Amino acid sequence: MSAYDEARRAADAVRARIGGVPEVAVVLGSGLGDFAGGLTEGISLAYRDLPHWPAPKVPGHEGRLVVGRRGGRVVAALAGRTHAYEGRGLRQVTFAVRAIGLLGVRTLILTSAAGGVNARFAEGALMVIDDHINLMGLNPLAGPNDDRFGPRFPDLTEVYSSRLRTIADQAGTAVKLPLAHGVYAAVLGPSYETPAEIRYLRTIGADAVGMSTVPEAIAARHMGLDVLGIACITNGAAGAASRPIDHAGVTETARRMRAPFSALLEGIIAGLG
Repeated sequence: MSAYDEARRAADAVRARIGGVPEVAVVLGSGLGDFAGGLTEGISLAYRDLPHWPAPKVPGHEGRLVVGRRGGRVVAALAGRTHAYEGRGLRQVTFAVRAIGLLGVRTLILTSAAGGVNARFAEGALMVIDDHINLMGLNPLAGPNDDRFGPRFPDLTEVYSSRLRTIADQAGTAVKLPLAHGVYAAVLGPSYETPAEIRYLRTIGADAVGMSTVPEAIAARHMGLDVLGIACITNGAAGAASRPIDHAGVTETARRMRAPFSALLEGIIAGLG
């Protein structure tokens, strides 16, 4: 079965359960899944109960889709994502985005935990992603192109919508939450970066580094979705961090930011217009 047909089956299954089309979808990164629990009138669907939908294997990623209301809109919150470092192919990594796009969602907010490469970023800072650098050595569009998803050679001049970035800034101002802006570098993982790699990332213009987001953003733009990316800076980079970097510390920092992060997301969703 083709990737398109698998994603279509999953989208049809979700549509049958929720009875409509969400206006916006939010992919929740490590430690940020609590936003899904704040949706009202929520319908929760476990990934394992949806056709072909891969379940994440990483702590901090629940593996459920919750559709409900927040900020006056119908929202699909994806609590957990699949990563390439789990040994999954990018067809699986981007499956959720493909299914959400075929469901009819046109606006996608990607959130993630990330390491701070820019020395000015404090732990817990929120960075709006202006652009990205793909250092994963992988691209989700490699291989035969299915024109039902999108064109063979999609333009990535503006992966992250300038309109959505402006809305994010306005929402941050409204809740008195300062937002940074920067470039997100995606690496394969799962090991954290070496100090030499962090120096390299600074040299090429990266402000944050993580192991997700970019394949999803590329797949979403391939389908014509508008994309906003927000990274929670959960740790200092190797060589600058005050303590050894580990996943427990990353998810704990993200959890500490869940209240302001949720307020920001609600403001963004309300301001979509």
